[in-house]
Amino acid sequence: MRLSGKVAIVTGAADGIGAATAELFAEQGAAVVLGDVDPRGLEMRDRIVTAGGRALFRQTDISREADVAALVAAAEETFGGVDILVNNAAVFVLKGIEATPEDWHRSLDVNVIGTSLCSRYAAEAMKRRGGGAIVNLASISSFVAQPQFVTYSATKAAILQMTRNMALDLAPHNIRVNCVCPGTILTRASRDHMERVGMTLEEFVAAEAPKTLLNRIGQPREVAWAILFLASDEASFITGTHLMVDGGYTVT
Repeated sequence: MRLSGKVAIVTGAADGIGAATAELFAEQGAAVVLGDVDPRGLEMRDRIVTAGGRALFRQTDISREADVAALVAAAEETFGGVDILVNNAAVFVLKGIEATPEDWHRSLDVNVIGTSLCSRYAAEAMKRRGGGAIVNLASISSFVAQPQFVTYSATKAAILQMTRNMALDLAPHNIRVNCVCPGTILTRASRDHMERVGMTLEEFVAAEAPKTLLNRIGQPREVAWAILFLASDEASFITGTHLMVDGGYTVT
């Protein structure tokens, strides 16, 4: 198994890409620590344990330093250390130029500051293990402009650059840092977006699928496989880069 003996923290693990990643990591032999503000992360923990995996859930708001510190400490106390961090947790504040300071704070506090806090505490734990891997979740929104996406896109562009800087700073400690950039993926967040704008799933797919070369939208598991690669020793000579998982959205 590709992650045998590894301990991985996955944030935003209650649903969507985070849940798919936690499940796949467990299948590949990792002990998985799930962090999410949503208590339904308990259900994902139970699902992994029932399938024979090792998992721990801690309700975590990554914008709160005390929560992040407790999450990393739980990983070390329960499983002996941290080898992998997947920074998946995010909020989807989709606002344009009309965004209020409150909109900006909510988006930045979770997506940027939360990612930074998780990386800081996990990196200290990884140093005690002699190295590790961090995989951040950026987005196609790190690269392309989309209507009424100023707040969200700004945070995802920040994560792209944070990945490069963190890779530079952490390389002397044998910690690799990369990011995955998903395109349109069918998650609870995308379903919430459909509800907000009054679209059915069929209408959403009809609008979004033609924007990709593969003429469809993606599934969380497809992103999880890319995260697994970058987190595994198969990517041992890869750091400071991004991997697009967008069905060709950004080619044209």
